[in-house]
Amino acid sequence: MISRRDLLKVAGAAAAGAATAGAERAALPAGAAPAAHPESLHEQSSPRRPLEALTADEADLLTAIVARLIPSDPSGPGAVEAGAVTYIDRSLAGPLSSSREAYRRGLAALERYATLSRGQPFRELSPTDQDSLLIDVETGGATASGAGFDGSSAAFFAMLKAHTWQGTFGDPYYGGNQGFVGWAMLGYPGVRTAVTPDDQRLGARPVPLRRSAYDTDLFNKA
Repeated sequence: MISRRDLLKVAGAAAAGAATAGAERAALPAGAAPAAHPESLHEQSSPRRPLEALTADEADLLTAIVARLIPSDPSGPGAVEAGAVTYIDRSLAGPLSSSREAYRRGLAALERYATLSRGQPFRELSPTDQDSLLIDVETGGATASGAGFDGSSAAFFAMLKAHTWQGTFGDPYYGGNQGFVGWAMLGYPGVRTAVTPDDQRLGARPVPLRRSAYDTDLFNKA
């Protein structure tokens, strides 16, 4: 059996190197086992970091959404634990500031669509209903609902999904992939400036290097 989370990992591994090497797509080999993860990272909860762009209500809704895009399960943490919401919030206050209004309108429209189509706010729906609603949004089925999506609801979903992948699997410098849980999920060993013969052996499992690209001398952040 392949868990829903594992399927999402394969589909969304895109951003594993996006913040470090500009990679757009990466995938686990078929049948790859879930990477080990520190249990304390999966079980611990911490207060939310101060918000920089989102309102508290928007952040709560976004948290509920990303929890369904890359959910946690017994094999490890998901997008929420990785800090994807922190990444999105920080980015909307900085390099993604041009998307701030799209998030404001898109999140509001998604919440209205939840009430119109399911009779409850998104956070009060069952996980099954949340998933079915997100499928409506992803496929554009929510567009003509009168909820107020700008253009196709699919465009909002695509933006949100891409940013969730980035916040889960990208370099932790940008606020996501906290505790390197995204890299552990993928089995990504981290940024390496040299590869030894042992690293290149068939079936080799390099010792993970848990550090940002900007912790090395080859990369710098102006």
